[in-house]
Amino acid sequence: MTARYLEDFAVGQTFSSRRLRIDAEQITTFAAAFDPQPCHLDEEAARDTLFRGLAASGWHTAAVTMRLLVESDLTPAGGLVGAGFDACRWPRPVRPGDALRVASAGLEVRPSQSRPDQGLIKVRTTLNQHGEAVLVLIGNLVVRRRVQQGA
Repeated sequence: MTARYLEDFAVGQTFSSRRLRIDAEQITTFAAAFDPQPCHLDEEAARDTLFRGLAASGWHTAAVTMRLLVESDLTPAGGLVGAGFDACRWPRPVRPGDALRVASAGLEVRPSQSRPDQGLIKVRTTLNQHGEAVLVLIGNLVVRRRVQQGA
C-alpha cells in the first residue's frame, strides 16, 4: 500500500483492517505474561468475576488493535508513530471466539506548529464481529508532510 502523508488525510476518512479471531489460549497466554488476573486466566475462576466468564485483558485487546492498525489501510508515511491518546476505554469484553477488526475514522488533521515537516492526525478506533465497540481509542498519530519544493 502507498504511504500517506499528512496532506493525504482528511476528517471523516475511514480505514479498516482484516479480522483476527481471538481464542481462549491466546487470552490466557497473554494474561499469564502481562495481566495475571482470574478473569483472564481461568474459565472456571472467571465465572465468579465481574465478567462472568473468560475475558481478554484490555491490554491484550489494545495489543491486537495495534497489530491490526499496522496491517490496515491507514498507512501513514513513516509508520504508526503515536503521540498519546485522548481516550482509551473498553465498553465490552473480548471473549474467546470473538473476531476483532479495526475501523478507524479521521477526527482531526492538522500541521504541527513547531515542526513544519510533520503534522498530527487524530483517529478513533476496534470492533468485534458484531460491529460492537470493544475498545475505543482516540489516538494522536504523528505523520510526515510532503517535502515542499524550495523548502
